Amino acid sequence: MKIEQTPLPGVLILTPRRIGDARGFFSESWNRRTLEEAGLHLPEFVQENHSLSRQAGTLRGLHFQSPPHAQGKLVRCGRGRLFDVAVDARRGSPSYGQWFGTELSFENGRQLWVPAGFLHGFVTREPETEIVYKCTGYYNAEADGAVRWDSVGIDWGLSGDPLLSKKDAAAVPFDAFDSPFDFKESA
Repeated sequence: MKIEQTPLPGVLILTPRRIGDARGFFSESWNRRTLEEAGLHLPEFVQENHSLSRQAGTLRGLHFQSPPHAQGKLVRCGRGRLFDVAVDARRGSPSYGQWFGTELSFENGRQLWVPAGFLHGFVTREPETEIVYKCTGYYNAEADGAVRWDSVGIDWGLSGDPLLSKKDAAAVPFDAFDSPFDFKESA
């Protein structure tokens, strides 16, 4: 497993090794022992989600769940291609309001680790794109929230308007967002 740091502390790119031949490939997309041997200790995952976006340009996010139901997410693309984004929403963090994005695709096999305290969103680059992600917390409707997708300065690489849900279209802008997350320095 290749583990890469990003400009946002705690947000990581994980790329599992693929073993391939004429039949296709095999990849171990998640192995706690392998990651711990590499020095990475992620929280326990309790839920896995899988969604399909039929059209390219479908944008979902920027989503979060408030504490005590905050979620870390390990995100990968099962089919197609998407641009995945994390935004630091931890008040007091040196990188508060900064974002990082990377392309995840079936072809590149990359995964993005988005810790609790970060907003998460993505836009699809191809039709019929699937996203699969493990979560460190269970979904809780009362803790569910969103920040407006175009209020943080993210370059989504869109050539037109995105396809949005009503929830995402009505989300509050980042400058009006009262973040429930606080930055805690590591000891």
